[in-house]
Amino acid sequence: MTMEHIWANQKEASHRQKARGKNGMTASATEEASQIGADVLSNGGNAMDALAAMQFALAVAEPFNTGLAASGFIMYYDAKRQKTFVVNGHSIAPNKAHKNVFVDEHQDIISFIERSTPGTAVAVPGILKGFEKALEEFGTMNWADVMTPAVKLSEEGVRVNLTWNTGLERFSDRLGEEARTFFFPDGVPLTEGEVVVNEQLTKTLKLVQEKGTDAFYKGEIADALVKTVQSFDGFIEKEDLEKYEATVSEAMTGTYEDYTIAVPSPPNGGGFSLLYMLKLLEKLNIAQYDVHSWEKYYMIAEVLRIMTADKLAFMGDPAFYDIPLEGLLHNDYLTKRMELLNFEFRNDSITEGNPWDYDKVKQPHHQKSNKKEPGSETTHFIAVDRDGNIATCTSSLEHFFGSGIMVPGYGFLLNNDMTDFDPDPAGINSVEPGKYPVSMKTPTIVFKDGEPVLTLGSPGGPTIPASVLQTMIHILDYGMDVKDAIEEPRIYNGTGPLIWHEEGIPEKAKRKLEQMNYQFDNIALSIGNVQAVLLNPKTGELFGGSDSSRPGIPVAVNPF
Repeated sequence: MTMEHIWANQKEASHRQKARGKNGMTASATEEASQIGADVLSNGGNAMDALAAMQFALAVAEPFNTGLAASGFIMYYDAKRQKTFVVNGHSIAPNKAHKNVFVDEHQDIISFIERSTPGTAVAVPGILKGFEKALEEFGTMNWADVMTPAVKLSEEGVRVNLTWNTGLERFSDRLGEEARTFFFPDGVPLTEGEVVVNEQLTKTLKLVQEKGTDAFYKGEIADALVKTVQSFDGFIEKEDLEKYEATVSEAMTGTYEDYTIAVPSPPNGGGFSLLYMLKLLEKLNIAQYDVHSWEKYYMIAEVLRIMTADKLAFMGDPAFYDIPLEGLLHNDYLTKRMELLNFEFRNDSITEGNPWDYDKVKQPHHQKSNKKEPGSETTHFIAVDRDGNIATCTSSLEHFFGSGIMVPGYGFLLNNDMTDFDPDPAGINSVEPGKYPVSMKTPTIVFKDGEPVLTLGSPGGPTIPASVLQTMIHILDYGMDVKDAIEEPRIYNGTGPLIWHEEGIPEKAKRKLEQMNYQFDNIALSIGNVQAVLLNPKTGELFGGSDSSRPGIPVAVNPF
């Protein structure tokens, strides 16, 4: 499918979750954040300025998914330099963390519910340092100015939407006493449509606006954060916050057909996962099969299983372990891994391979993998400016409400990013002081002939690469309209037989896969929340789409 055909297939922006225009576009999971980002672009800010303003707006409008204590990976395509950079604002393990934190006295792994809400689940947050670094390197506006719209939004209040309702119905048992006071005023849950003001968060935002990140990492907010975490038996000390620094590096790239894909590199695991699966699907020529065929779903399911087996075995923080990244993405290794597909039945013998034979660094370590419980929630957002710069970020408290711990007097939730570690002390991704856990965040930029043509991402924990992968092939291989590509039903599975699915998977395809020894969850559910912008470098047109699983919208600076 040529890009000319893909651009020609984009439909009119008649849906509220679609946009078409020029001179800039934003997309996020909330109307407020998207509009704030577009306003920054309209007033002369660049893509990174808009993205930073959107992060602060999301801290107000989606406080259960992201916030001041979140983590994130920020990507920036510099149109003038024609280079793509990654700012690592990922959370990191405190200095007092240790390998046995998530096992009991018998060395048995503590259940996910038990280990995800105490203070030991809270990692040193990096999103504020990440955006400070991003603005210094790539922005044009100052810190205080990009925060102004979010401060105003917080003062005026935000309208509770369906995402709030869903979270309170499904995950309110995760909330600590302080957080419950805010989300359940007078013991009654906030409900869709009412306007809520978090005065404590407003105060905190103003402090950060006035004093910068020092207020959070060194000042009174840091003191309150440390006191709160330690009161819940957590590890964070003041020194952990003071020492945190975000880093900038060039993006990792791979290819799919005649496209170049830019993603973050490890300790981010999502980027590797996407590149790995795309290369397998390229070899399989998935586009030869109908978008609703059982063959398409079979290939996605098995490719997910093969990738997951290798990801669990080999992906970790490269500062602690050698990772055979070259071997994992080597053409000959992937060709060998393709032998696991048979198109007759689910291969129940899928385990990790031996990428070390295809890697220059031949220093294998003993590894033991452990399946990570699904269910993470996050948020993804995008800004494209009139000069062609692209800024995109996936940021997260990890799970819905994070740890459920809210800092008294300051109105923001703490993450539970420590659950991104393997709880098994023997795992390559096990807890160690000063170590990044593997994150599946997958902010992505796609290039054709050196020009960016698509940027997208999604929340969803371990499901993120699957959502990004399927949306990409719906656009690039099947030529779909951006919004249609996002809404086309997706699947997700780990290494086992169970497949999660969205509403609309054809019954014929499901029955065929069940005959091949797959199992489908009884209830369809939303997988991820994809935000995407398609670019036409020849005309300057931008086409945006937001996922219907949340109320977000894309906003064009000059719509048509």
